[in-house]
Amino acid sequence: MTLDMEGVLTPEIWIAVADKTGIEALRRTTRDEPDYDKLMRYRLEILDRHGLTLSQIQEVIGSLEPLPGARAFLDELRSFTQLLILSDTFEQFAAPFMRQLGMPTLLCHRLVVENDRIVDYKLRLPEQKRAAVAAFKSLNYRVIAAGDSFNDTSMLIEADAGFLFHAPDNVRRLFPQFTAVDEYGALMDLIRGAMAGR
Repeated sequence: MTLDMEGVLTPEIWIAVADKTGIEALRRTTRDEPDYDKLMRYRLEILDRHGLTLSQIQEVIGSLEPLPGARAFLDELRSFTQLLILSDTFEQFAAPFMRQLGMPTLLCHRLVVENDRIVDYKLRLPEQKRAAVAAFKSLNYRVIAAGDSFNDTSMLIEADAGFLFHAPDNVRRLFPQFTAVDEYGALMDLIRGAMAGR
């Protein structure tokens, strides 16, 4: 099972930072902008313009909790299958959430930081979500995936079964081939059904 993190298990970090700092421009996410590099360059420029540091962002993240029901959902999933979180977040952002979620395996990117300022970012590799699913399939694993944004759809397409969870209307409209649900119970039913070959 591969899952996205933000919007699926945790709040959207950049939106939380926007709410805390009042910098509305940071509300833009992968739900709005499919081009991840374009989105990150935009975010880095905003951070630089406002002098926002990594530690200030980490302080906001430290005040957040996973979405209600996320930990119980993951615990139930892990009781019958292997789980991997594939996210376009960054190691420096995700650690507090991973601790609260029972330390699931997370594959994500890294920020380049100089004197507490975020100056760049390093992708694990381009399209890492799709590449990870393809790699598991090459090892003869059957993969079920769930996510909420444009940057999850290549992972859902590559997987043996893919579902949208908490996805906004614009993503649902463009990808009607994926069943879309909004409750963990409904997603669990879809996962169990996919595992049973239904």
